[in-house]
Amino acid sequence: MKAAALVVAGGILGAFVVLSAQQREYAPTCKMCPGTYIPNSEIQAYVKRGIANQLTDQQIRQVDIGKANVGVAVVYRGKINNPNANVAEHDLVSEVYHVIDGSATLVLGPDLIGKERRPADETTVRLLNGPGNNAKAIRNGVSYELKAGDAVVIPAGTGHQFTRIDDHITYLMVRVDPDKITPHKTEADSKADLATDGRATAGGGAGAASSPERSRGRGK
Repeated sequence: MKAAALVVAGGILGAFVVLSAQQREYAPTCKMCPGTYIPNSEIQAYVKRGIANQLTDQQIRQVDIGKANVGVAVVYRGKINNPNANVAEHDLVSEVYHVIDGSATLVLGPDLIGKERRPADETTVRLLNGPGNNAKAIRNGVSYELKAGDAVVIPAGTGHQFTRIDDHITYLMVRVDPDKITPHKTEADSKADLATDGRATAGGGAGAASSPERSRGRGK
């Protein structure tokens, strides 16, 4: 009887906790914040510029959502076939890929071999995805065959490596920056950026202003 009574009491207590959580009032984490709209025409303008100027990773927006910054970028990568391509890892910023077109093999995993710190003055570190490392390989990495429509979530600290791209791959990237280490980018900032060749703000690619030799064939 005592055991039964304890079970009943535990159930009542659990129900009370759930009910209390449901009745609790929450304030928005981003108070009176506006939404952000990015037209496809703007995204495609970045894609076109990336192809023309051999740029890889281009940030379109970086928005303050209260407890974090959220960035939206577009990435274009050309054909590669290199099982030993460099690995990228970001300490504080997580990324979500949504493939627009093309196909590729992407290797993911947290156990990095031969890590080398990214220079703090590198464009990708300053403007796009914050501090992190390059690496020579991923121990026990898992390979994924990406195609149009697929999505990938890459937590901060997880290595990512493109080992093969059939012809090209274009993907939208959403960056989650809870420590707000990367600068904001507004619609006005984006228009001003698109008026340039993009070399000073792009991460990676032979046409980028920052360390093009380090950027070739690398995951972002």
